[in-house]
Amino acid sequence: MTFIDWYFTFVVFVFGACWGSFLNVCIYRIPAELSVVKPRSRCPKCMTNLAWKDNIPIFGWIFLGGKCRYCKAPISARYPAIELLTAILFTLVWITHPFQLLAIPYLVMVFGLILGSMVDYDEMWIPDRCTIGGMIIGPIFSFLIPAMHGQESPLWGLIYSLIGLAVGFGSLWSVAVLGKLILKKDAMGFGDVKLLGALGAFLGWESIIFIVFVSSLLGTIVGCSLIAVGKKELQSKIPFGPYISLAAIVWALGGSALWELYVNWIRGAAY
Repeated sequence: MTFIDWYFTFVVFVFGACWGSFLNVCIYRIPAELSVVKPRSRCPKCMTNLAWKDNIPIFGWIFLGGKCRYCKAPISARYPAIELLTAILFTLVWITHPFQLLAIPYLVMVFGLILGSMVDYDEMWIPDRCTIGGMIIGPIFSFLIPAMHGQESPLWGLIYSLIGLAVGFGSLWSVAVLGKLILKKDAMGFGDVKLLGALGAFLGWESIIFIVFVSSLLGTIVGCSLIAVGKKELQSKIPFGPYISLAAIVWALGGSALWELYVNWIRGAAY
């Protein structure tokens, strides 16, 4: 990597950390139906507005020793963790697609996936601005940047995006409907259905099989592990959005190549 490469990678890392700081605001305020713009960031305990130096991503929490400057109430380590996670994922997207327009929609997608995953983890639902918003923005990006689907024509980029949206939405919707008929209760949240539709719009229909397979595998492993250690019961609900999101990010960072290797291995074993 040249100096320019390192410089822009660092810029993207800082850019990601700043958006991670904003994500913390969104994750806290959106479920509470509060504005993500006003008021300024403040301590949730004493409600004192935070100084600019306290809001420096990652380092602000470290400099404060994990406590509010004013009331000394503990500040969750999840705040810097989300800032660091966002910075790392933004950087990985940039390294995978350096100096490409393709990086822009993927960065937007990663932002939405982190937001949706954290709200789903906390509240067991995914905001429509992440799912329906993705189903709207995905086709728009695909028209403007048809390379998202390996196309040169904006029209074909849009068509492939809409096909991915339909496949993603339809696949989990059918699972949800059949699961409800068989189990006599909701087998999957409708937010997950809309999320997969949005991901199909961004990543194309080819990604859907990979995302469903990997997310189901991850969800099964984690769910069984939690049951084994007594953290969950067999009938407990487990948020599925984070596993869908993780699988989608893996695909965007090169999972398509891994999937191709896996499919070729299966074909070779069959013969």
